[in-house]
Amino acid sequence: QVQLVESGGGLVQPGGSLRLSCTASGSFRSINDMGWYRQAPGKQRELVATITSYGSTNYADSVKGRCTISRDNAKNTVYLNMNGLNAEDTAVYYCNADVNRWLGGLLRNVGYWGQGTQVTVSS
Repeated sequence: QVQLVESGGGLVQPGGSLRLSCTASGSFRSINDMGWYRQAPGKQRELVATITSYGSTNYADSVKGRCTISRDNAKNTVYLNMNGLNAEDTAVYYCNADVNRWLGGLLRNVGYWGQGTQVTVSS
């Protein structure tokens, strides 16, 4: 099994910053893309940012210039640095990882989600 554990969420004032972390553990051969998604109350889950195993990144337009995604492949960890936070950033943030695992004798690509970490931007 594979587990993704997020940390770093919390309450922050408008204009503030947060750093989210997500570490993958368990039985797998390697990790391909990792990413962050978020879901605000009453809304669908949406992409925030993704990063490939080689470091190529992709951002939602709403966070470009304010967020930076990075990863430490040796630690199986992905980070999201968020600056200039505003109320629209309030959501549960979920980590996602595309993992290569041996299943039934075959190397398969499987997606996993973390449990989510709450980010609340409020004065």
